[in-house]
Amino acid sequence: MALHLSADAPVSVAAPPQKYLFGPFIDFFMLGGSAFFILPALYLVPLKYEGLVALTAFLLSHLINQPHFAHSYQIFYRNFARKVRADGYDRNLQVRYIFAGIVVPLAMGAFFAYGSVSGNARLLGYATNAMFFFVGWHYVKQGYGMLMVDAVLKRRFFSDQDKKVLLFNGYAVWLFAWLQANVVIAERQYWGLDYYTFAVPPWLLNIALAVAAASSAATVVMFVNRWRKHGGSLPYNGVVAYVVSLYAWILFAALNPLWLLVVPALHSLQYLAVVWRYQTNVERDRADAVKDPEFKVLSILGPLYRLRVLTFIIAGTILGALGFWLVPMALTALVPYDKQVLGSSLFLFIAWIFINVHHYFLDNVMWRRGNPEVSKYLFR
Repeated sequence: MALHLSADAPVSVAAPPQKYLFGPFIDFFMLGGSAFFILPALYLVPLKYEGLVALTAFLLSHLINQPHFAHSYQIFYRNFARKVRADGYDRNLQVRYIFAGIVVPLAMGAFFAYGSVSGNARLLGYATNAMFFFVGWHYVKQGYGMLMVDAVLKRRFFSDQDKKVLLFNGYAVWLFAWLQANVVIAERQYWGLDYYTFAVPPWLLNIALAVAAASSAATVVMFVNRWRKHGGSLPYNGVVAYVVSLYAWILFAALNPLWLLVVPALHSLQYLAVVWRYQTNVERDRADAVKDPEFKVLSILGPLYRLRVLTFIIAGTILGALGFWLVPMALTALVPYDKQVLGSSLFLFIAWIFINVHHYFLDNVMWRRGNPEVSKYLFR
């Protein structure tokens, strides 16, 4: 999620009222502040309980992570025909919707079909490298996007120059972290298929480290200058989201093995904060939003829009389970292929890679500044 929403704006004499997605504490917790409590706690877990904590973290990660992917599909493909026709969308956005919604999945489907039919396990393994490449990039852009969202809500806008500093630093930190993970050529496995990392010369890694360190320092200076300019005020929840996304979730993700299991869940929780607020505003915009549900037993949920939001969340949970587990497991059992060459979990491999990579392309379209739905529903 990368939002480029507005340029710098003058600060009014009377400070505007604070605005949040859900509230100061919930925003802090969901946008990334929970990392400050969870990471230290993981270091205090007794050795005999690490297995139980790891299993719990794994299950919670899937419970939170999979709906976050599914929600992107629910939003992206809603009224998709209108988007393809450019009915209410400009030409540039129309092209982006067609590319991300049609061209990319067809191209990825052709790639996986060819690799599977030809039995080219090495070719399929390259998709794993692509996934980790795009996942890191996506984490950076989402952290930046959360900062922009909070800045708009708080009316603490960043100038174009400040945005360039933030983006450059994000990409610099991500690139160094990605190169660091590829320091030596190594064969690894993902759902039973081998994939290979890339050899990175030490001099290139040192340059990347220097650039990341310098850009991080420049970002700190920029934040301090803005803090002074705005009388000791910043969109703090957004700053936390940005810092945690870059450093706790990407650069230092390997600090603790348990932390690696928790990071995807926290990234997804950050995403859900925006999506659930967005969907709530969509449902509240309907004419019958404040009516009571038709069935009295459901009136405990309150107005009709709350029931619809809950339905959206439940649908996302079901779609996530279908996409990540049920459908690929059924295909693995029903479709014959060479398991000695392609492993015993080929369709799980394909599904997980496909959804992770495609999610990046979907988000890159949905949350753009020129998207009329973002301005209409996200900041109400």
